[in-house]
Order: sequence, then C-alpha cells, then structure tokens
Amino acid sequence: MNAWRSSSSRQADTSGRRLGRILTEGAGILLVGLMVLLASQSVRAADLHEQFAAHDPQSVLKIDNSTWNNLLEMHLHVGEDGLNRFDYAGLKKKGLDKLKAYLDQLQSADPAKLTRDEQFAFWTNLYNAKTVDVVASRYPVKSIRDIRLTSFILPGPWKEKVVTVSGVKLSLDDIEHEILRPIWRDPRIHYAVNCASVGCPNLLKRAYTGAALEKMLDQAARGYINSSRGVRFDGNNIIASSLYDWYGDDFGSSTRRILVHIRKYAEPVLADRLAGVSEISDYEYDWNLNDKK
Repeated sequence: MNAWRSSSSRQADTSGRRLGRILTEGAGILLVGLMVLLASQSVRAADLHEQFAAHDPQSVLKIDNSTWNNLLEMHLHVGEDGLNRFDYAGLKKKGLDKLKAYLDQLQSADPAKLTRDEQFAFWTNLYNAKTVDVVASRYPVKSIRDIRLTSFILPGPWKEKVVTVSGVKLSLDDIEHEILRPIWRDPRIHYAVNCASVGCPNLLKRAYTGAALEKMLDQAARGYINSSRGVRFDGNNIIASSLYDWYGDDFGSSTRRILVHIRKYAEPVLADRLAGVSEISDYEYDWNLNDKK
C-alpha cells in the first residue's frame, strides 16, 4: 500500500510539473500573442488620424442628412428633465431599414473631399447613427454595455469593427479616439458623440452640419453641463460627470482647468454656485439606456 502511494505520488508530481509547464508555456504564448496584437493595433491606431486627416478647404460638398433628421424628429423625445430619450422600440418596428440605408450612404462618402467642419459633422453623425443602429437592432437591452457583437469579454460594442469608410474597417472607438480627438483636439467632441446612455450628452434633434457646427457644439456643451448629468451639487460638494475624469486631459489636464471649462458654458444659476469652487468631490455616470420607456 505504501509502495503504491509512493508511486502514485511520483506520478502525480510528474503530471503536475508537466501540466505546470504546459500552462506556463501556454500563458507565455498567449502573452506574446497579446503583445503583438496590441502593438499592431497601436501602430494602426496611430496611422488612422493621419490617414483621415486630409480635407479639402475649398470643397462645397455637403452630406445629405435628411434621412437621419427625419428619424431623429420621429423617434427622439426631448424630456422636461433635460434628457433626450430615444424610442428604440419604435425605430426597430419601423425605420431601421431607413437608418441602415443612411449608414450605407455615409460609408460610401469620401471624407477627404469635405471641408474640416463638414468632416467633423460627418464623423459625428456616423458615430451617433451607428450607435443607435447597434442598440435598436438588439433591442430590448437595459444598457449598451450589455451588447456583445463578437467579443464576450469586453462590455459594449465600441471596439468592434462596425463601419467601413474609404475601404478601412472602423470601430466606434476608432472614430472617437483615433480620428475625432487627435485631429480636432476639441473637448466639445465629448458632448457631440452619444453612447446611448442616460449619463451621455444628448443626441440633438438634428444632424450635425459644417455650417452650424460651432453653434451646435456650444449648444451641446451648455445642455450637458447645465444638467445634473454633467454637474450637480450634493450639499457643498460638486459631483461631475465621469467624462471629466476619463478624459481630463481633453478638458484641461487639471481640476482647476476643468472647472474653467465648465464655467465657460455654465448658465447663471450654476455659475453662481461654482464661484469659489476649486475641487471636484466625485464623479458619476449612468449607463442605463436613454430609452423612451
């Protein structure tokens, strides 16, 4: 019996060491693979803003956004609380085919033939319309973070390649973080792109256009900052959107500069409360779907 136990123990030790080597080697291979993948993605991401930086300052071309405008008019509902809610159920029932046709139209355009302002409008409308398409196509969901397209690990659809522009497959993250942010370097980008959540800046009632870009971006900034989703007070403590935490460098790289940015768009009531404030106590974000229901 003792001899059997001794032999069994040796076999177990040998098997355990073999399994350990297999796991270690497998982990090493996986790590190397991930490093190569991340490196290739980093190189590609660095190329995206250069690839899409070309524009035509003399262009008179305009994108036809009439379909998107009609869908927004029909399905976007302005709430008395300042939150615009979308009727995803209604769009899925009637209108999703029109949205997909609009997305096809955008993807067939060449952004290099547009002015810089028209480009900004193009990318923002593409981002917002595709986000609505992703949610409505998979509705009902409680949050966009619950949606999985091909990956079952990462929350939400943001890293999936969901559109193709000028022959390049792009994700929503590519549009926001590798094209819009590095090319325009405008913090108001974060008020323009919509992530289909309560904590997000609103979808506006009309598509962005180059001609009205500055006015619309300022409108989006004021609408968000002067809502409880952007800035609110808990006693004397200021609670701000997590956007100012996640993308702090875009808004000013320090709390003081972020507050300068917020004050720039604050209406008188909020501006009075912000007077003398030098710290942000906490950040919050509501990922619940901005659903009409």
